[in-house]
Amino acid sequence: MIPRYSKPEMIEIWSDENRFKKMLEVEIFAVEAMSKFCKVPQEAVDTIKRKAKINIKRINEIELTVKHDVISFLTAVSETIGPDSRFLHLGMTSSDVLDTATGAQLKQATNLLIDETKKLAVIIRELANKYKMTPVMGRTHGVHAEPMTFGLKVASWYCEVLRSLDRLNFALETVSYGKVSGAVGTMANLDPRIEEYVCQKMDLKAESVSTQIIPRDRYSIYFSMLAHVGAVLERIAMEIRHLQRTELSEVEEPFTKGQKGSSAMPHKRNPIISENICGLSRVLRGYTLTAMENIALWHERDISHSSTERIMFPDASIILHYMLVRMQILLSGLNVYPENMQINLDKTKNVIFSGTLLLSLVDKGISRENAYNIVQAVAFDARDNKITIEEACLRNQDMKKNLTVEEIKRDCDINSQFKNVDYIFKRVFK
Repeated sequence: MIPRYSKPEMIEIWSDENRFKKMLEVEIFAVEAMSKFCKVPQEAVDTIKRKAKINIKRINEIELTVKHDVISFLTAVSETIGPDSRFLHLGMTSSDVLDTATGAQLKQATNLLIDETKKLAVIIRELANKYKMTPVMGRTHGVHAEPMTFGLKVASWYCEVLRSLDRLNFALETVSYGKVSGAVGTMANLDPRIEEYVCQKMDLKAESVSTQIIPRDRYSIYFSMLAHVGAVLERIAMEIRHLQRTELSEVEEPFTKGQKGSSAMPHKRNPIISENICGLSRVLRGYTLTAMENIALWHERDISHSSTERIMFPDASIILHYMLVRMQILLSGLNVYPENMQINLDKTKNVIFSGTLLLSLVDKGISRENAYNIVQAVAFDARDNKITIEEACLRNQDMKKNLTVEEIKRDCDINSQFKNVDYIFKRVFK
C-alpha cells in the first residue's frame, strides 16, 4: 500500500509507465547510435521514433504467455512499429535495457530524496536558531546530566542531516550508471560507441566492466545510504518521542483539528509521526541485507537478485521519501514548551551543577578524587533532603572551607553553562 502522505513524484518514478518509458528510451537511443556507427538506415530510426508506443495492458498480456518481461515489452512495442522493429535490440541483452533504465530511475529518485532532505535541513536550521539559547535538561542514560539548550540539541540534528545529504550525493554518483555491452559484457555484437552514446543520452556513465548486468555493489550502496538517512530520521523521531512523554512534556508533535489519538481514551495525543518513522527505519535497514546478498551471483549473472529488486527499489525509495516529508511536517509544526523544560531543570534542585563545583574544588588545589567525594556527598544530601545543592554546600564543612558563597552561586548559574553555544553555532551554521 502506498503511504498516504507520499508525494506523487516518487510514486511516478517507480510506476510501470515511467519504467517502460525509460526502457523505450534506451532502445531508441541504441537504434540512433546504430544508425550513426553501424548499418541501421536513418529511415528506420525515424519510423521507430514516430511509431513506437507503450501499451502496458498489451505488455502484460504477452508476458502471461512468454514469461519474460523484456521480450513482452519488445513484442508489444514492435507491434506498434511494423517491419522496422527488426532493428530494435540488435546485439543487446535484456539487462542492457533493464539496468540502464533502472540507473535512470535511481537517478531521478535520488535527486528527489536530495531535494526533500534539503527542505528538511532548512526547517531544522530555523528551529535550531529559534531555540538557540532555550535551556533544556541534557540527559545521559535517560538521567539528568548537565544543562544544554534545545537549539544545541536541534543543531546536532542539522549536522546529521547535512551528512545525510553527503551520503545521498554519494549514492547518486554510485548508481548513475548504465550498460549496453551484450550478453556477458564483451560487446561481441556491439560497437562500443553505442554504449557511450546511449549512456550519454540517458545522462548516465557507462559501467567500466559489466557482466550481463551492472555489478550489484552499486545498488547495495544505494540501499545502505537510504538506511543511513532513515536512521538519522529515526534518531530525531526517537528523541521527540521521549521528550513528548507525559513525565517530560517538553515538546509535542503537531495535533491537527479533528485528529484523534485513541479509540478508547479521548485525552490522548500520541507521537504517531515519530513512531511511524522509527518503524519504517527498521524496514530500510532490512533491505540492506538483501542488497548485500545480491552482490554475489553465479558467474556473469543469475536472476536471484531480480525478484528482490522489483520490490526493494520502489519500496525503499518511497519509504524514505515518505519519512522525509513526514519529518518536515513534524518539525515545521513542532510544539515546544520552554516552561516545561524549566520545570524539569528545577526538579533535581541544581545537583546538575555538580561537575562545575568539582572543577572549582580542583582549581583550589584539592585532588580530583577528594573533590569528587566532597561534591558527591553534597549532591546526595541535596537529593535525599530535598534541598538545593547551594543549600547543601553551605552546610558542608569541606565546601565552606574551599569555596565562597559567591563562587558557589557562580557555579550554579545556568548561564555559565552556555558561554560557548555561540561558538558552536558559528561552527555549525557557517
